[in-house]
Amino acid sequence: MATAAPSRSFLQVAATEEAVAPPLRVVQIEGLVILKIIKHCTECSPALVTGQLLGLDVGSVLEVTNCFPFPIREEDEEIEAEGANYQLEMMRCLREVNVDNNTVGWYQSTILGNYQIVELIETFMNYQENIKRCVCIIYDPSKANLGALALKALKLSDSFMELYRNNEFNGEKLREKNLSWVDIFEEIPIKVSNSALVSAFMTELEADSPVNQSDYDRLKLSTNPFMERNMEFLSECMDDLSMEQQKFQFYYRNLSRQQAQQQAWLQKRRAENMARKAAGEEPLPEEDPSNPIFKPLPEPSRLDSYLITNSVSNYCNQINSLAGQSFSRLYLMKALHEN
Repeated sequence: MATAAPSRSFLQVAATEEAVAPPLRVVQIEGLVILKIIKHCTECSPALVTGQLLGLDVGSVLEVTNCFPFPIREEDEEIEAEGANYQLEMMRCLREVNVDNNTVGWYQSTILGNYQIVELIETFMNYQENIKRCVCIIYDPSKANLGALALKALKLSDSFMELYRNNEFNGEKLREKNLSWVDIFEEIPIKVSNSALVSAFMTELEADSPVNQSDYDRLKLSTNPFMERNMEFLSECMDDLSMEQQKFQFYYRNLSRQQAQQQAWLQKRRAENMARKAAGEEPLPEEDPSNPIFKPLPEPSRLDSYLITNSVSNYCNQINSLAGQSFSRLYLMKALHEN
């Protein structure tokens, strides 16, 4: 006779499913949410803004079904408290009208992809305390002038979060985890979703001409302002990276000096112990923790250099993309003039 399976409570089943939750593969965003993000970021540009993402976490898909903007942050504590109350009030109002009010992350604007900063990581860690899986949607309104939708979804890698929680950004731990600067952020593919009614309505609104304004924007020959700003930001990042390298050079120089002092002290202590043994006395210990030369030197954190390297890579990719598109357009115009 078959034995009955042991009964489990709902909390036990939920805990088991949470433990074996599949990794996040896709961020599915509704078209209306993207329009809200673009509108908010574009209207406030060049000021940087942020907002809340609402939706559902379903298996390997994170669904973003709604969003709302945050008030512009100020340094005043009273204004910050008002901003927190505003968020809670918005969540309550959305819950009352039966709209998804589960927080799944936040969105923020950027200028030419300058978002790899410590504040972004700290915000991720604050969200991770209450939300198991969250993402940050980055939108760059400056690239819209080039006819591109610069929208990406980011999350922190698990190995990086572990090191950040323990504050272990030294060379030994990074080698142990095999973590490089490219492993800080993980970009999640974005899938735009619309209801059947919205898709049918958009089909009716579609113009007869297959060419729209974004296609014309891509044909602009002048990319000098974007190229110049990318070069300026890249130059600043290289200066910051050079300063970080000087910190490490200073650290390794002091470390070599300390090791030389330790070796000289050990040789002196060993010679003294040999003399004490010859005199029939007890040898002295070869390590003296009270001696300042045996105090370990703190190694500088490599987090800033990793973030700066990420920014350098981003600016180089943007410059390469702008230069390649400019050459293609110039060759196209040359062919048109010859014909």
